[in-house]
Amino acid sequence: MTNPTRVAFLEDHLSIIDGYLFRLQNDPHIEVVASVMYGRDLEGMLREYSVDVLVLDVSVPTSFDNPNPYPILHEAPALLQEFPDTAILVISMHAERALIRALVEAGVSGYILKDDHEAIHELSSAIKTIAAGGIYFSHYAQQALSAPAGSNGPALTVRQREVLSLCAAYPDLTTAQIARKLGVANSTLRNLLSGAYLRLEVRSRPSAVSRARQLGLIAPDSPQRVG
Repeated sequence: MTNPTRVAFLEDHLSIIDGYLFRLQNDPHIEVVASVMYGRDLEGMLREYSVDVLVLDVSVPTSFDNPNPYPILHEAPALLQEFPDTAILVISMHAERALIRALVEAGVSGYILKDDHEAIHELSSAIKTIAAGGIYFSHYAQQALSAPAGSNGPALTVRQREVLSLCAAYPDLTTAQIARKLGVANSTLRNLLSGAYLRLEVRSRPSAVSRARQLGLIAPDSPQRVG
């Protein structure tokens, strides 16, 4: 008998996790091993548990004290390099074409919209397909990926989107601190930001983050938590 596919979640709404568990509970070939609500806890979870497929949303908070979205465009390539046996499936309410493309370039193996009921109904099959080395994209995500490049306004490079993703997650960090997180020189980061400013037609980091969010080039702002 083959080992079950081990699944973990990064999702900050318990009701959504409960829904996923309901979909997966009757499949003997899938085992849910863990879940976390904040991006900062993700690496520790992956170190503690052997995970075949990580299911995540792109707008979860970075930490309890930092409600800004976890910089998944920056973190995903590093996570996939450190945990090469783990694949990523994104399930999100955000349908922006540029964001879906950016996540594919970052290395995710699938993308499902939360209101795509047919794809959610097939969640078990999607997870097993990805665990076996395949990909799974819902109908809209497939359409987004096949649409002409540049159809959503100005294009940013992968590195520029990564930088703005970090700036959105850590708005209070200095340019030097962001550069250290990226592992680049201050001058390199300034050049990346300047190039992004020119393409987005803005003059500052906050304006660039806001414009990139509007265009779907990075994850939107996290919704305000209630209670």
